[in-house]
Amino acid sequence: MHAMTQAKSQSATLPAQMQAIHTDSSESTISVEAALLLAQARNMAFAEAAQGRLGEGLNLLQIALEHEPMAHDLLSDMAALLLSAGELVHAQAAAERALALQPNHGASLYSLAFALSGQGQVLRAREVLQRLLTGEALQNLQMESPDLLPVAQTEMKRLSALTGGAATAAD
Repeated sequence: MHAMTQAKSQSATLPAQMQAIHTDSSESTISVEAALLLAQARNMAFAEAAQGRLGEGLNLLQIALEHEPMAHDLLSDMAALLLSAGELVHAQAAAERALALQPNHGASLYSLAFALSGQGQVLRAREVLQRLLTGEALQNLQMESPDLLPVAQTEMKRLSALTGGAATAAD
């Protein structure tokens, strides 16, 4: 019970903390304090989603994005939560925004591929998976989210079977 109260208290204070972040828009990096608050927002968003409060998790990410709109990790997390909620069109949009900022971000490519696949855009989903399973994107996925790799490989095989293509990337 105490943990739930503490989590609610933290989620209530996070927007106020985010308001206090001052970044210089001419710089491409954020302060250590801002980075820590963004990480806290991301962790709290996933904790809320894990408790069945997906809307709260998405709200926390949205608040953080209002203060740091160029944070590809926040956009990628937004895509992942939207994907898990079945909001495929919105997940696709968030993943595409993240990829516009960080083109080889593995988790964003993963979310985009599954959002496209879920919408029946099989060929495009397969192209995204091919991109994910090679080069810098694959290295990024292995470094940041290695648990997603076998799922992506399985989906690549499934989509390749559907489209009559060979699943060659990172088999």
